[in-house]
Amino acid sequence: MATFFGEVVVAPSRAGVDDEEETEETAEDREIRRELQEKREIAALWAPGAAGSTAEEPLPCSRFILAVGHNAVAFLSSFILDSVCWKVVGAVKLWNEWCQTTNATNVLPTDSFCLFYQLISDPTVLLCLCSCYVAEDQQFQWLEKVFGHIRKEGLQVTILSTCPVAEYKTQESTLTLPSPFLKALKTKEFEEEVCCPLLEQPNIVRDLPAAVLSYCQVWQIPAVLYQCYTDIIKLDTVTIEAFKPLLYSKPLKNLVKDVSESTKILKMLRTSETHNNIYI
Repeated sequence: MATFFGEVVVAPSRAGVDDEEETEETAEDREIRRELQEKREIAALWAPGAAGSTAEEPLPCSRFILAVGHNAVAFLSSFILDSVCWKVVGAVKLWNEWCQTTNATNVLPTDSFCLFYQLISDPTVLLCLCSCYVAEDQQFQWLEKVFGHIRKEGLQVTILSTCPVAEYKTQESTLTLPSPFLKALKTKEFEEEVCCPLLEQPNIVRDLPAAVLSYCQVWQIPAVLYQCYTDIIKLDTVTIEAFKPLLYSKPLKNLVKDVSESTKILKMLRTSETHNNIYI
C-alpha cells in the first residue's frame, strides 16, 4: 500500500519462490478436469423433420425470437406459443452448477430447459425458450451450435430477458423507479423502431442475452434486446405483463394468439402464486 501520493509500489511476485512450494497436477487431477470439461459440453439436438433443413444445409430463418429466463419464457408461452401452431424442432441440453439435464439423445420437451419451436405456417420463424442458466464458459458453445444450424442471410433476432432493477445504473434512486420497466439495446444493423427507450450508458447487459447480441453485432445481423428490469426475481405475473408492448412490434405482432386466453393463463398463474405464498 502506498504511504503517500506518487509512491511507486512493487506488486507482490512469486519469483524466487522454491519449486517445492509449487503443487504439481497429478494424473488423477488431470482426469477429473477432463471429465468435468466433457460434462460441461453442450449438446444441441435437432429433429430430422425440421422443415427447410437437411443434415448438410442450415435451417432457413427470417425471425429468431429468444426468451431467456422464466419470466420472458412465460410471456412467450402465454401470448405467442400455441401447440397447434408450433412444433418442437430442437433442444439444447447442458450441465453446470445451476442447470442439469439428462444425456437423452432425442428431442424431449420434458427433459430440456432450452427448446426450439418452428412455426408450422411459416417454417422460417423460430422460437427459442431458454429457462436454464448458460454459464460463461458455455456461451460460446451455445452460440456456435445454435447459430451454426441457422442460415444467417435475411435473419433478424429478437431477445427477451429480465434483470434485477438493483443493477440499473441511474442518477435517480432505484426505489423511486416504476418497476418493472423495459429498456432496449440493438445492433448497428437493426433499423426498425424499438418499443421502449434505449438502455443508457453506463448500463451493460450480461450472460447469454449479451453473448447473443454481441454475436449478432459481429456477424452484422439485425438484432434487438428487450430487457425488463424488475424487483422480483422469481416468476411474477406483473413482470410477465411488462413485456406486453412487444406484442405490437413487427417481429411479434402477427404471431400473437388470443389475448383473452393468454390473460386467463396469467390469471391462473397469479392464483397459483397466491396459493403458494399462503404459508410464507
